[in-house]
Amino acid sequence: MKRILLLALVTFFGVLTYGQEHIPELEDYKNFMNSKTLVLLEKNPMSDFNMVIRDVMENTWTITPYEFIDDAEFEAYRNNSDYSFLLITKAAFKRDRTKARYNFLSLLMAERAKKVRDMPDLCSLPLGYVQVEDDSYSYKIEAFIRFMQNHVKLMLDDPSLISKNPFKYYNRTMRDDLENKTLYLTKKDLAKEIDTESEIRDIYPHDFKIVEPSDVAQAIADKREDVVFLHKVGPEKTRIRARVYKMLVGAGDPNFYYFDYEMMKKAQDDAFQEKDLKKIR
Repeated sequence: MKRILLLALVTFFGVLTYGQEHIPELEDYKNFMNSKTLVLLEKNPMSDFNMVIRDVMENTWTITPYEFIDDAEFEAYRNNSDYSFLLITKAAFKRDRTKARYNFLSLLMAERAKKVRDMPDLCSLPLGYVQVEDDSYSYKIEAFIRFMQNHVKLMLDDPSLISKNPFKYYNRTMRDDLENKTLYLTKKDLAKEIDTESEIRDIYPHDFKIVEPSDVAQAIADKREDVVFLHKVGPEKTRIRARVYKMLVGAGDPNFYYFDYEMMKKAQDDAFQEKDLKKIR
């Protein structure tokens, strides 16, 4: 269902943030481990995020104590360093020179900051364009939550990976492991030149399946460690042309196997393309 949008940029809970500007430090990750994580529910009680996040947290979150909060509680606690926050943020990027806005799943540390964008951003993942139905990604949130927890542990184990673009690590180290996985691809996310099994098989030498979203959801629910799925973020036939994110995510294990994005030039760019497939083969 469509998320209710607040157009006035007066409070965080509909705010348009221009990316998180505070690159986290090792101390921020250490503070997180001693924090209580507050999960900010969406204002719309019927949002898909609200419908799934309670079960996801109960089944998946192990790294810190947690509880659910509303807008007023977020405002009361966001400067208190005893807390961290899991929430959906709406982001835009000034350098993109577009009007595109994106929903991100963000893990932030509390800090005495005037603006939310100045809070340490421990991990943020693109979910979808604000204009796109949130049921296009809500069934994947459990896998994203697994990844975020593992990402925090990785940054603590190897602080040299803390940077503006920590996802480079996954592209560099995890891609070769795809040969032992079954890649789940949904037909609607594939470019026309690779939307059949024969076309993919001509390029990609490892196991794969063209599946329905329900098959991805089942693999995540079953914690299938042999499955990696595609998460593609694009405008989905809306008029806005901006970033297209492409991620390969473990359905059962807490890893990313590929992370990239590009700016759209034409409508056909809103897809996982032949060039992406060639990068991971």
